Amino acid sequence: MTKTRFERLQDAIKNYGAAAFENLMRCKGFGDAVVAGFPAYIDCDEGCVNAVPPAGEFDPCKDYGDAAFSFSQRPVIVLEPIQFGIALTVENFEDSGALWLRTAIAVEVTGESFDVFVAQQPMIHIPLDYADKLEPVYEAIYQEFMRTFKVEVLEFKDKRFETGIGFIPRK
Repeated sequence: MTKTRFERLQDAIKNYGAAAFENLMRCKGFGDAVVAGFPAYIDCDEGCVNAVPPAGEFDPCKDYGDAAFSFSQRPVIVLEPIQFGIALTVENFEDSGALWLRTAIAVEVTGESFDVFVAQQPMIHIPLDYADKLEPVYEAIYQEFMRTFKVEVLEFKDKRFETGIGFIPRK
């Protein structure tokens, strides 16, 4: 028996829903693995790295779990890249304070791989079986964090800012 147009539309919606859910689950697992493995990659304490929302206000010392992922803010699951943030807290050497950095990561399943976007870094392809294959992602996160400071220092050293910014000793 031939399906009606409505039944074919129902099938299309069912397939879309299955793909959206698969994308969400795979990307969530991928994100959790990235957050869990990054401390070892940069040789820091696990407590220095947390999953955080990719944008907006957040506490860098809190691990947001599922709330770090963009799907947690949506009332329905859609087939789109999943975003999450990764925060790194670095203690100061000079005092008892700390500095935090956050970068946003977007990931989606495309065929037999993940397309991963770490902020301004080039897109990375990682196989769906990503165990022991996350180093390019870790390196992109590390490079993005380093870029943050390099850009700031370059701007500071720019002659145009020579009389507009500086440090003075305490009296």
